[in-house]
Amino acid sequence: MSNELSQRLGAPLATPSGLGDNATRDLSAALTALLADTFALYVKTKNFHWHVSGPHFRDYHLMLDEQATQLFATTDPIAERVRKIGGTTIRSIGDIAAKSRVLDNDAPFVDAGDMLAELRDDNGELARRMRAVHELCDEHGDIATASLLENWIDEAEQRRWFLFEVTRHGR
Repeated sequence: MSNELSQRLGAPLATPSGLGDNATRDLSAALTALLADTFALYVKTKNFHWHVSGPHFRDYHLMLDEQATQLFATTDPIAERVRKIGGTTIRSIGDIAAKSRVLDNDAPFVDAGDMLAELRDDNGELARRMRAVHELCDEHGDIATASLLENWIDEAEQRRWFLFEVTRHGR
C-alpha cells in the first residue's frame, strides 16, 4: 500500500523506532514546529542577506549568507529524524507558515542594525526552543534526537553571539 493511500485510509506508518506512540507523537510535533521555525529563520536570514546595506555591507552580507547556509543544513536532518521515529512533518510553504513561530519581516527597508538585532533575538529564541525539545527527548529517552539537538543549539548560540557582537556599541 502506498504511503498516500495509507494516510487516506488512516493507517499508521508503523515505522520501527523503539519509541512508544506517545514519544513519536510528542517528538514529531515538537520537531516539526522546530523545522518550520528553522525554515522561516533561514528565509528571513536570506532576505536580510539580500537586502542589507550600509558601511559594513560586505561583512554583514557574508555573515548572513554563512548563517543561512548553516540553518538550511539543519532542515533535512530535522525532517529525517521525524520520519525515523515514525512521524510525518511539514509538506508545504503553507504548512511552514502555519507552524512557524518566527515573525516575518517583509518591510521594504530595514536598517542593517535592526536586521541584525532581530536575527540575534530570533536565534536566541530558536536555541531556547531547541532546549525545550531536548528536555522532551530526555523525558522520552530519545538519545539520538537529543544528541543532534546539542550541536544545533551550539550553532544557534554561535549565530546569536556573532549577531550580538556586531550589534554592540563600542566604548
